[in-house]
Amino acid sequence: MSITKNYLKSKPECKVTFTLPAADAEQVVVAGDFNAWNPDQKFHLKKLKNGNFKGTVNLPKDRTYEFRYLVDGSWVNDGEADRYQWNDFAAAENGVLEL
Repeated sequence: MSITKNYLKSKPECKVTFTLPAADAEQVVVAGDFNAWNPDQKFHLKKLKNGNFKGTVNLPKDRTYEFRYLVDGSWVNDGEADRYQWNDFAAAENGVLEL
């Protein structure tokens, strides 16, 4: 698992690349505060030949976002999240992305 952050000089945004190894998975979506936890939006990760799923999104900087991956219908946290935040609704921790 990895998260790469590249801050844009021309805009107050950060290009965030999510990479998740899941060779046996059919579909991986990243969902969080940035897309109203809607896995049907544009945050589907692309499966690479090496078995990883990868996707990039631009997000406004100077904010924090809670997120998780939806891997074939099961919620999974990123082991490299900046920190974790308890979520009473899900009764589980969400990963936190600090930009």
